[in-house]
Amino acid sequence: MSPEQIADWARAHLTDPLDVDCTTTVMLKILDGKCKMGPRDKDVIPLLYDALRGRPGRLLGEDMHRLIARARAGERDALVAEIYEHRVLAETAISRPVMKAYKACLREAGVLGTGAD
Repeated sequence: MSPEQIADWARAHLTDPLDVDCTTTVMLKILDGKCKMGPRDKDVIPLLYDALRGRPGRLLGEDMHRLIARARAGERDALVAEIYEHRVLAETAISRPVMKAYKACLREAGVLGTGAD
């Protein structure tokens, strides 16, 4: 899928607020260096995030989006501890079955490869 197709797919299929939360959490994991996904999948997640970030999540708020924006704008090194804390909070808020179902949905659609964490 092209980047545009991935973004279109996300907007059409990741409609639950928990999908936004899961995508946000994986973005935090990538920024924190704790994501075990392969390089291609790590490139896909920001495309999904950018397509969904204007939508409300169920559990995670705008503070997470502001932190991600700051990290992506070049403040990542200065935000290491804050990114870690928010990642841990996000992972705690979302149950493992919810995250596993989210990733399975992405794999089934061909958005992620089969080796996602």
